[in-house]
Amino acid sequence: MKRQYVFLGLLLGCLQFAQAQFTLDGEFRPRTEYRHGFGSIIPDAADAGFGISTRARLNAGFTTEAYKFYLSLQDVMVWGENRQILPYDQNNSFAVFEAWADISLGSGFSTKLGRQVISYDDQRIFGGLDWAQQGRNHDAALIKYKKEKFMLDLGLAFSQDYSNPTGFINTGTAYNTTGFFTYKTMQYLYLKQAWENFSGSLLLLNNGFQKFETDGVTPDGVNSLQTLGTHLDYKKDGFGVAANAFLQTGDQIKGAYLLGLDFSYKASPKVGLGAGIEIISGNDPTSTKNEAFFPLYGTNHKFNGFMDYFYVGNHANSIGLFDVHASANFTLSETSSLLIKALNFSGEQELASGEKSLGTELDLVFTKKFKGYNMVLGYSHMFAADGMYELKGVTEADASDTQNWAWAMLVIKPKFLN
Repeated sequence: MKRQYVFLGLLLGCLQFAQAQFTLDGEFRPRTEYRHGFGSIIPDAADAGFGISTRARLNAGFTTEAYKFYLSLQDVMVWGENRQILPYDQNNSFAVFEAWADISLGSGFSTKLGRQVISYDDQRIFGGLDWAQQGRNHDAALIKYKKEKFMLDLGLAFSQDYSNPTGFINTGTAYNTTGFFTYKTMQYLYLKQAWENFSGSLLLLNNGFQKFETDGVTPDGVNSLQTLGTHLDYKKDGFGVAANAFLQTGDQIKGAYLLGLDFSYKASPKVGLGAGIEIISGNDPTSTKNEAFFPLYGTNHKFNGFMDYFYVGNHANSIGLFDVHASANFTLSETSSLLIKALNFSGEQELASGEKSLGTELDLVFTKKFKGYNMVLGYSHMFAADGMYELKGVTEADASDTQNWAWAMLVIKPKFLN
């Protein structure tokens, strides 16, 4: 009799599996980095940084007619961070990167609930930040609508850290987690319409950051920050142009803006060219007004140079940026390519000395595809100008003559079940 129950259970499980789709895949991504001026000017007396980190992910997806479920587990390991036979992970890096359900509501509507990557357009304001080994996610609820080439997303989030055991629900919801524009509340509306060669989107975003009274303990509402703007994209016959235009305003900032314009051209099947400019408003050092734009939750490593001198955990409330760049992407073979990009940086506002010029960066990225995995190599060099030394607080006399960064990354993405 027990065997019959077991058989019936297996049969019902097989019937459910037949009506659904289950996927299981992973990622193994070790990266070696030589840092001699990455992120900031390195003094001549300082030694270069060198290390290896690995991102390991296990991703499971389950799809039915009624809903989709996705779970992504990850660990970011720096080689040697744990002593031998340590019974726990010293840096506590194991995490649930994504855990969400996308439930169909019918007539083009659905709701996506849980920890998820939020990424739109060129990832200037919202992006997955895949370059960073830890990536970027949000705990949020989305109401989604899609019909043909039109989509609309309404996003809502309310963050808590439970750091005050007596505060949650009983007496308040003070949020003590801070840094990197971590928000207590978020509401946004994203709309996008696509046509044959053109697409345009509109983003209306409001963030609320926990505010405290002068004692630093008593909660006092939130400081609000509104970001609104558009991304436009046109492509036809190998030519492309993309534009960004965003404004920021709120309780602590007024009149901040970001404007970007990029051109691309497929010169031949093996050569792609690009050029563009980006202007990000900054603060006048002689004024107390805050007019500095910050790109918030985008994939900032993708913009303003791969050496991350700007807007990657830095450059908030600073002099802004004027970025002029040009690039060429060469397809060397069916399995290899080379990207060359040059960027010239200036402040949108002058530094205290009156200097604006910050320098020029050169980025090289070589990609080689093998059977089942990729190898990516990168080298970047910063040719700093007078303003960069002043901005980063290192005199030219004390700085190293060479500011560079090199890295090598292996990417393996096995598919266990598909």
